Amino acid sequence: MSQPSLSFTPEEEALIQQEYQALLSDYIASPHRKKTEIIDQAFRLACHAHGLVRRRSGEPYILHPIAVARIVCKEIGLGSTSICSALLHDVVEDTEYTVEDIRRGFGDKIARIVEGLTKISTEQVPQSIDSLQAQNIRKLLLTIGDDARVILIKIADRLHNMRTLSSMKPEKQLKIAGETSFFYAPLADRLGLFSIKTELEDLSFRYEHPEAYEEILRKVRETEAGREDLFQRFAAPLKARLDSMEISYEMKTRVKGCFSIWRKMQLKGIPFEEVYDLFAVRIIFESNDGYPEKNRCWDIYTAITETYRNRPDRLRDWISTPKGNGYQALHLTVLGPDAQWIEVQIRSRRMDEIAEKGLAAHWRYKNSTVEEDHELEAWLDTIREVLNHPDSKGMEFLNTIHLSLYAHDITAFTPKGRPITLPINASVLDFAYAVHTNLGDTCIGAKVNHKVLPLSHRLSNGDQVEILTSKMTQPEAAWLDYVTTAYAKVKIEAALRRRQREAIALGEELLTQELRKHGETLSSSLLDRLTYLYHFDKPDTFLRHIGEGTFTFPEDFKQALQNKGANRGGNRMTRAITSLFGSKERVEGQAVVGSVSPAVIDRTRPYELLEQDGRLNYHIAPCCHPIPGDDALGILADNGQIIVHRRSCPEATRYKTAQGDRLISTTWGLHYTPRFETTLVVRGIDSKGLLNVITQVLLEDFKVSISEIHMLAHEGIFEGKISIQVLSSHQVEAICQILRRNKAIHEAYRLSELNPV
Repeated sequence: MSQPSLSFTPEEEALIQQEYQALLSDYIASPHRKKTEIIDQAFRLACHAHGLVRRRSGEPYILHPIAVARIVCKEIGLGSTSICSALLHDVVEDTEYTVEDIRRGFGDKIARIVEGLTKISTEQVPQSIDSLQAQNIRKLLLTIGDDARVILIKIADRLHNMRTLSSMKPEKQLKIAGETSFFYAPLADRLGLFSIKTELEDLSFRYEHPEAYEEILRKVRETEAGREDLFQRFAAPLKARLDSMEISYEMKTRVKGCFSIWRKMQLKGIPFEEVYDLFAVRIIFESNDGYPEKNRCWDIYTAITETYRNRPDRLRDWISTPKGNGYQALHLTVLGPDAQWIEVQIRSRRMDEIAEKGLAAHWRYKNSTVEEDHELEAWLDTIREVLNHPDSKGMEFLNTIHLSLYAHDITAFTPKGRPITLPINASVLDFAYAVHTNLGDTCIGAKVNHKVLPLSHRLSNGDQVEILTSKMTQPEAAWLDYVTTAYAKVKIEAALRRRQREAIALGEELLTQELRKHGETLSSSLLDRLTYLYHFDKPDTFLRHIGEGTFTFPEDFKQALQNKGANRGGNRMTRAITSLFGSKERVEGQAVVGSVSPAVIDRTRPYELLEQDGRLNYHIAPCCHPIPGDDALGILADNGQIIVHRRSCPEATRYKTAQGDRLISTTWGLHYTPRFETTLVVRGIDSKGLLNVITQVLLEDFKVSISEIHMLAHEGIFEGKISIQVLSSHQVEAICQILRRNKAIHEAYRLSELNPV
C-alpha cells in the first residue's frame, strides 16, 4: 500500500462512487437475497479505514477492494457475506482496525473470513520457518475446511492484483506472476473456476514471457476471421439438426488461452499453425423440462456424429465420471469443413455454470446426483494430510501442495467396481494408497486387467486394478519416484520417517551396549566425536546406520575410544579443513560452480547479464541452462552472486513462490564467446549424406562447436539430438530455420525442459 495523499480529485471521488454503484448493480442482478444495507456498511467502513491511501499505480486504494468484491459477486457468484468480506479484506492487515472491530460490526462469520484473508506478518514467523509465502499459503488452506469462501475471495484478490500488475517493479512482477502460475492458477482450476484459471495463466505468461505472449496474441487475433468463418460453416447443418429436435440451446466458440497454446507448442515442439485445437465449439442446452441431462448429452452427441465423422479416441465422458473439481461435460472431436478436426463440448446450463464458477455454483446445485461432493471431500482429505505433515514447510510443503492441486483425469476400478479417480500418469502405488494407507504400505504390485504388473506401472483410464500385498513389504525411498499424488507422497514420507526414528532409537541402544563393553558411557560429546571419526554428517545419521545394520563396529573401535585426545584434535582439524575447502555454496540444492565476484544490485532497474574479460557476471543454473535471449530471471544467492534461470524452469517457478524476495529482474547484455550449451532435436526422412549436411551448417555456416551427436534411423525415418555451444537463442533459431529449408528435415527445434523427448 502507498502513502496517503492529501485528497482525492472530484474525478476520483466520482470514479469511486461509479465503481461502487456497479458493484451494487451486479449484486442486485444476482440470484442472492438482497442485503444491500450490510454491503453499504462494509463499503463505508472500508472507505474510512483506507482513507486517502493510494495504490502504487496512483489510484485510490479503495478501488481495489471494490474491484475484488465485483469479481466475487459477478465472476464467482457469491453473496453478501463474501462481498462484505472482500470489501474489508485488507482492513485488518493495512489499517488500525482489528478482527474484533470487524466482529462487533459485522458478526463472527465475516470476521473469521477477514481473519483468514489477513497475511502473516514477518514478526509472527519463527526463525525456523524458511518461507513466509509458504506459511501464508498454509494459513489460507487451513481455512478451506471451515469456510471455502476465504479461498475464493483470495483468488479474486489475486486476479485483480494480476490485472493491475503493470505498476509494480519488474522483480515484484516476476515474484507475483510465478506465485500465481505455481499456486493460484492450479488452485482456481482445482476449485472449478475455469475462466479465472485461464486468465491467471495468461496474465502470468504475459509478465514471464512478454515477447512470446504478444506474438501468440497477435496470431490469435489475425486468425479470428478465419475461425469465425469456419465456425459458421460447421454450425449451420448442426443447428438445423438440433432445431428439429426442439432443444433449447446455445452454440458458441471457446478460444484456447495464450498460455495453453504456448505450452502445447513447447511440449509438442510445433509452431502456432500446427495447434489444431485452437478453438472448440460449445453446445449448452437448457434442462428444465425434466428430461435427464445425461440422456440429452448423448442425444446431441448422436446428432453430431451423424452429421460429421467422429474421432473415437478423443471421446471424453465426464458426465458419468466427473473431474475431481466437479466438471461435467461430454467432449468429442469431429472432422469438420476443410478437413479440420474440431472439438465439441456438450453440457447443460447447470454443468456450464459449475464449469465456469466452480465451487460457488456447485453449492447451489447441492441436491444434484453427481459425485462432486465425494471428489471435493477427497481432495480436502489430501490437503489435511499435507497440513498435518510434521516436516511440511517451505519448498517441500509447496511442492506437495502443488501436486495436490491438479484435478483428476483418469478413473480406475477396484475388483468390486469401486471407482478411484487419479491424475494422469498415476501408478499402481498411487491407486493402492488411494484405496487405503495400509494397502499402499504393503503393496508389491497389482493385477491390472488380470495381468500382473509392478507397483511402478502407470495406469490408464478404465483399468481394473487388484492390489497385491505382502506383510514383509514396507515403504522405501525409491517409492517416491513412482507416485504422483500428494497423498501417497505424504504417506510414504511419514513411513520413512517413522522407520528412521525406530532405526535411530535401535542404533542408540546398540551403541550404548557396545560402549558399556569397553567401560564407556554414551554422551553427546562422545557421540559427536564418533560421528566425525566415522565420517557421518550428523549423529542421527550415524545412529540410523547402526540401527539399520549398515555400520558395524570395527576391530579397532576400543582403540579409537581410548585415543580421545588425538581424535578430538583430529576432529577440530577436520572441521577446520572442511570449513575452508570442503564447503560449496548452494542454491536450491544445486552446487554453484565457477568463481565470480558478488554482484552489485540496483533493484530500481534490471540487472544486466554481461560477459566481461571472458568471464560472466552471473552463474548459469544447471537445471535449465538458460542462454542469452531466453526469458530469464536472477536469484540472489546467500553470497551475493546471481544465479540465472529460464523463467519457464520449474525450479525457478517454485523459487518464485517460496523465496520471492530473492528474485532479480534481468536483461541480457553483450556476450562474445559461444559457450552456452543447448540441444537441437532434428527429425525427418533419412537420406544419404544428411548428417554431413547438418554438420556443415553447424560447423561452417555458423561456426559453432558440436559436443555430442545421437542419430537414429529406422524404416526410412531419422531422429537425432545434437548438443552444441552457441552464442544466443537467436543463433539457435537461425540454425533451425536453415536446417528446416532442407526438404528431408521436417522438424528442427531446441530441446527445452518443457519438451523432453
